[in-house]
Amino acid sequence: MEVHMILPKLTIRDRTYEAPIIQGGMGVGVSRDMLAGTVAHEGCIGILSSACLDFLISHDLKKRYNAYDAMILEVQNARILSQGHGGIGVNIMVYLARDFDASVRGAVDAKADMIICGAGLPLQLPQVVGTTADIALIPIVSSVRALRLICARWAKKGRRPDAVVVEGPLAGGHLGFAYEDLTRSEHQLDAIFPPIKEFAMTNGDFPVIVAGGIYTHQDICDWITRGADGVQMGTRFLVTEESGASLLYKQAVIECTPEEIIVCHNRTCPPGSPSGMPFRTLTNAPMYAFGKFRRPFCNRGYVLQKDAEGSFSICAAKENSQQNFCICNGLLSSAGYAKDEQPLFTVGTNAHRVDRIVSTHELICELKGS
Repeated sequence: MEVHMILPKLTIRDRTYEAPIIQGGMGVGVSRDMLAGTVAHEGCIGILSSACLDFLISHDLKKRYNAYDAMILEVQNARILSQGHGGIGVNIMVYLARDFDASVRGAVDAKADMIICGAGLPLQLPQVVGTTADIALIPIVSSVRALRLICARWAKKGRRPDAVVVEGPLAGGHLGFAYEDLTRSEHQLDAIFPPIKEFAMTNGDFPVIVAGGIYTHQDICDWITRGADGVQMGTRFLVTEESGASLLYKQAVIECTPEEIIVCHNRTCPPGSPSGMPFRTLTNAPMYAFGKFRRPFCNRGYVLQKDAEGSFSICAAKENSQQNFCICNGLLSSAGYAKDEQPLFTVGTNAHRVDRIVSTHELICELKGS
């Protein structure tokens, strides 16, 4: 039965937002200040992606910025565009270990409203943030077990999540499931939401935000009716006028078919992300289709992991392009940067439903049911 409603407000920490809609933090370069600031101006929560942000801003301004300074500038620019409405947050991937601490400190010092962390368990986040920062900390989880672990570790630092994003296997980009678990019923959003909601209610009653496969106003209403406090949506905002995705990327989404939306994995269904996590993408993305013919090398280094000596030097894509696409250059290319590289188009499972580019204002009016 269809349920049409005026969407409730969403309160996270001590701040209340007009609508319970969070725009997903899409990297690289998709969720920039223009998109996040415009989303916030509409009374929702706009999220910036920290991925490769120093490169993007250095390129745009023809001046060298580090990850910390780039984050401060990006949050400030988004805040100006919001004109005091909504919220501005930052998505920082745990897997981007090299710049993680600097990005977190930049978000704190720029006075972002929240930090959302996924692509790994953000067990050390409160330690990096410190005890005095007035910023909401929000992990992304795909199981109640992960949330329990995060809460137990954060409690030692005197923090608990200010909200949690529950992401199901229909989301875009990196997925928090084993490849073989993606289609199993017990791992779908319908199944993982109830125990996480129950845990949140009995451990501080913090908001639970659902993500992955949510597309329409009706979808939002359904989840609010079922007990969710809000939704996070990526794909719907990917093909907006304010999105930082290149026109080529947006057009690929508009033209894609359901069969062209796949989950790849560097061991089970190669090529895949060098992180080892399943990754949803379009098969017509040149980096996915032809990246295996690319000579493996690394000139960006954003996903490098530490070696035995503690230096950031390890990336599977540096060694084997047959199994791993170069995610840094692929996503930079899809945002109109690294133009000598092949683009990589990451999408959610409903990308084939997108049929045109719309303004963020038009989209949010639709999502609010107004």
